[in-house]
Amino acid sequence: MNRYQNYLPLLRKALEDLDDWRSSFGELPWGGQELAELGPVMDRFVEEIKSSYPFHHPSYAGQMLKPPHPAAWLAYTLAMTINPNNHALDGGPATSKMEKEVVAKLAKMAGYGEDFLGHLTSGGTVANLEALWISRELQPGKCVASTADAHYTHERMCRILNIEHLSIPIDGNGEPDFDFLEREGHRIGTVVVTMGTTSLGRVEPLHRFLDRARAKGIRVHVDAAYGGFFKLIAGTLGVDQTPWDVLGEADSIVIDPHKHGLQPYGCGSILFSDPSVGRFYKHDSPYTYFTSEDLHLGEITLECSRAGASAAALWVTLELLPLTAGGLGRILGSCRNAALELEKKLNRSDRFTVYTNTELDIVTYFPIPEAKKASSVTRLSKKVFKQCMEQNPDQSLFLSLCQIPADSFAKLHPDYEPDRGMVTILRSVLMKPEHENFVNEIMNRLEKQV
Repeated sequence: MNRYQNYLPLLRKALEDLDDWRSSFGELPWGGQELAELGPVMDRFVEEIKSSYPFHHPSYAGQMLKPPHPAAWLAYTLAMTINPNNHALDGGPATSKMEKEVVAKLAKMAGYGEDFLGHLTSGGTVANLEALWISRELQPGKCVASTADAHYTHERMCRILNIEHLSIPIDGNGEPDFDFLEREGHRIGTVVVTMGTTSLGRVEPLHRFLDRARAKGIRVHVDAAYGGFFKLIAGTLGVDQTPWDVLGEADSIVIDPHKHGLQPYGCGSILFSDPSVGRFYKHDSPYTYFTSEDLHLGEITLECSRAGASAAALWVTLELLPLTAGGLGRILGSCRNAALELEKKLNRSDRFTVYTNTELDIVTYFPIPEAKKASSVTRLSKKVFKQCMEQNPDQSLFLSLCQIPADSFAKLHPDYEPDRGMVTILRSVLMKPEHENFVNEIMNRLEKQV
């Protein structure tokens, strides 16, 4: 019996309990006519989905993809048999309560007090959209600035919101140009600080942004969609505690539970330090908010219908793995250990070298070519990337590629000739706890390809 089948008794019992609850309202005929036809359809579905990459296995070390924790998919599956809608208490009384509880836990982890505003979203993109929308409403006519390492969603959302976006330059070491805020501060309404860039895994120095931004009257939004849960282990395993200590001083924060929170996709979150920004969400609905005088989540969200199952899945997960160093932090610790170990082995290798030091659990590196040229690095990286995927399943390795400006590459690796505008290197996201015990195998499979 594999690890998924181990959960069948729990799923069966929970389904039976829910069926008893459903029956308490009176028996209804259940057609079931489709059951005979469903079997063959499911057989075809299973064959189709087997064309996926092995996200469940540590041999997949490419993008930010992994299965949710069993506690999450069990709760999600069960909740979806009811299909609650967390837009209003009318549609999801139980799961709305769960959402408020988990969002309060996220806010506490981030360092916010009891007075805050927040909710779950369908992902980090919508969460960041809401943060920038509030920024526009608070400071109309002002620009939004983010570093060149920030996720592309910020620039794109600014176009949607008709806000001018400014890109803060960074040097080869990822150091932002703080003088940019001095020069352009009169134009900037909000600066976005990324704590866990999705390309290189860098944690931008929030503590250094805060004082400069406050002096210019600039709001600070933290995009911690990927990195936010690392606050649980800040100060250990080489994770610099300094920027995380001041996370609660940001005006708004995005954290994605569907990344390191072990959740299915469709679960992001947005937190605001000032609950009065809820006034910008205010709207009238002639038929929605009548069952309770309590706050309906639709009154503080841009999205309308939202899956209550997402809140249920996160609620169950955090009951099992609380937001502490010894709870969910243990999972983060395993991922961080894996990244540190892979980095150490790469640095000892005569075939690969690390591009830049790992700060969370993303490792960037490249095979060492005979000719010390950017073009040679690109060619050999692409070759290794392709060959690793083409091996037999029990010897394959799934990585990702990352493009770096040649001038940035040359600053960290000055012995390489920047003969191309961009350099392609290898990138591994070790975000499954199973990676901790798979690093030797990753290294063995890598070195067979060069």
